[in-house]
This record gives sequence, C-alpha cells and structure tokens, in this order.
Amino acid sequence: MSMRVVAPGLLTTVQDSGRIGSRHLGVGQAGALDAYSHSIANLLVGNPTGAATLEITLGGPTLVLEDDAVIALCGATIDAHADGVALADWRPIMLPAGVTVSLGACRQGARAYLAVAGGFSVAAVLASASTDLRGGFGGVGGRALARGDRLACEPAPHTIETISIAPWWIDPSPELQWDRPAVARVIAVTGDAPWKNGLFDRTWRVATASNRQGLRLEGTPLPSVESDDRVSEPVAPGAIQLPSDGQPIVLLADAQTHGGYPRIGHAIRADWPRLAQLRPGDVLHFSPCTEDEARQARLEQAHRLARLALAIADRRRPASPY
Repeated sequence: MSMRVVAPGLLTTVQDSGRIGSRHLGVGQAGALDAYSHSIANLLVGNPTGAATLEITLGGPTLVLEDDAVIALCGATIDAHADGVALADWRPIMLPAGVTVSLGACRQGARAYLAVAGGFSVAAVLASASTDLRGGFGGVGGRALARGDRLACEPAPHTIETISIAPWWIDPSPELQWDRPAVARVIAVTGDAPWKNGLFDRTWRVATASNRQGLRLEGTPLPSVESDDRVSEPVAPGAIQLPSDGQPIVLLADAQTHGGYPRIGHAIRADWPRLAQLRPGDVLHFSPCTEDEARQARLEQAHRLARLALAIADRRRPASPY
C-alpha cells in the first residue's frame, strides 16, 4: 500500500516517538512535537502509540491513496477533504483506493498528525523513523516531503468500498488548551537570578523565526548576563535559553545537544503538546511549577492517555466497521 505526494504542503515530515538514547553522540531527539496528538492518531487506527505519522505544519499536503487505507487526523484543526468530502478529525476514517486527500490550512493550532493503519514503512536510523531536518537523515531522505514522493504503508485491514467516517471522536481540549493566551508551566532556575521574576511577569509572543528546533519568543527583554568564559553545556527539549537580546527560546524536539546560552528554566513535559501547537503571533504566559507538580502533571497526562486507549480499543472491538 502506498500514498503518492501530489503537493507537499508547507512542511510535512515523517515523525515517530523520537530518537532516544543518542544525545551523547551529538544526535538530537527529533520525533513528533505534539506527542499527545501523535499518539492518539495512532491509537485511532490501531497502531502502537510510537508508530510513524506525518507531521503537518500550518498547511498540509495533497496525497493520492493508491490502496485502501484507514487514517486519522489529530492535533491542529485542519481543512481536510477526500474527493470533496469533508473529513472530521480525532476519529477513524476509512478511504478506498484512488481517493485524493487534500489537507489545507491549519485553522486552529500549528501541527496536525496523519496516521495510517499499519503505519508508514520507513527505514529506521538509530532505531527511529523520525526525520532529523538539521542532520539530514531519517524519514524520507532526511527532508520534508516533496512532490512525487511515494510513502509505503502497510495494507488496510479489510476491503473498503466507500468513504466512511466514524461518528465518535476524541476530545483533545484538556491537553492542547485551545483557549488563548496559552499558559506553560516552568521549573525555574534556583537562586536569585536577575531574570527569574521577569520570565513569569511578562507576556510573550511567538516569533515567526520559530521552528522545530525552538520556540522563539518576543516581549520586553529580560536582563541578560554576558560572560566571556561561558562554556557550552548539555541542553534538552523543554529547556528555556536566554540569548544576549533577552528574548527567550524554548527548545523543542529538534533541539541541539549542547548550547552556550544561559538556561533560565525548563518547560514541563506535560505542556510540550501545548507549546507545539502555538503559531507565530500567539501569546504565551509562563507560570512557576515545582518538580513534584511537574511529575504529577506528567502522571495525570499518562493516565488520561491510557484511559483514551482503553476507550478507543472498546470502540474498535465490534466486527462491523465503526
């Protein structure tokens, strides 16, 4: 089974749960920025949560299905049609061979995820199919999709005669917080750092220069500390760096493994999906969080995902299609 790329969209890449365990080699994590939506899309089509999906940024591709397929769209609310039929998100969709899937603009949020039953067949690099755009490996040639690409997929679990959209759906609102302005919880630096209070007191706006490596923010600059003897140190997704211009950067999945800017805090993992869905111009506030609160938030998120997995499995259990 395969999909043919007629138009690639603004930035569409193959991403799975990420390349874990290679940062000591200078290899970043990559993977879906919104792992929550990515996981649910996979669950809806019967895949493991870590299977590869297409991550679609702001504007989506046009794909021709060369075989029957069961898909799901999660994450950002995106204009989606199959041969003129509007496709709803957060639910399974059955599509027969020959259908053209047109994915347009993301109307709410920044990134949508397209999962296909059986998953995309992409060669693993360091145990992951994720595209590392900075390193130029993984996914489809280490790059975003291009016109004419073919994506191999596993065959559909049964013959599909017509387009069929499941009437039931999953509500993503508790995690993605579509209401704006967005709020992200941060474990702040210890001690009496000059920027500590300002990080939480100020209003930040997402800059157009943001990408998968980092969410660049604009606002009243924070006081910076210049040091000629400062050396690079390990960094990871979620870290908040402060360049000399006083405008913070929240590192995301494609973050480098080392950096020389001061680290002023760390966005908690439970809020990474929320950060991944911010668009240029969106407003963001930070709120302080303790390590215990961060662990509890992550545990609650994992429990919600586990409950959703059980509910989805129950919906998929009947022998008749959806």
